[in-house]
Amino acid sequence: MIILEYNIGIPCIFNKVTNLYCPGCGITRSIKSLLSLDFYQAFRYNMLTTILLPFLVFYFIYTFILKKDLKLPNYFWYTLLIIIISFGILRNIPYFSFLAPTII
Repeated sequence: MIILEYNIGIPCIFNKVTNLYCPGCGITRSIKSLLSLDFYQAFRYNMLTTILLPFLVFYFIYTFILKKDLKLPNYFWYTLLIIIISFGILRNIPYFSFLAPTII
């Protein structure tokens, strides 16, 4: 599969202002790598997105395409929020630098 390279990316305003990585930094590059079937590099760009993407696709298909009501308990959403915030904090601590997106 050939994907044309235009070097067009979505800049992270949070990163530009604070010089820190938000939980979403690297998502565009991660999805681009997934489309190229480069799973390792997609994981390196944003681990959280790569892990959560299958669940989000399942949720989207089940809810919007199959028109089924998938009620998830509130603690599920609170836990997901805590995971996302923790990921955003940890990826900016030098000891957890492996969570930061790889540099192109």
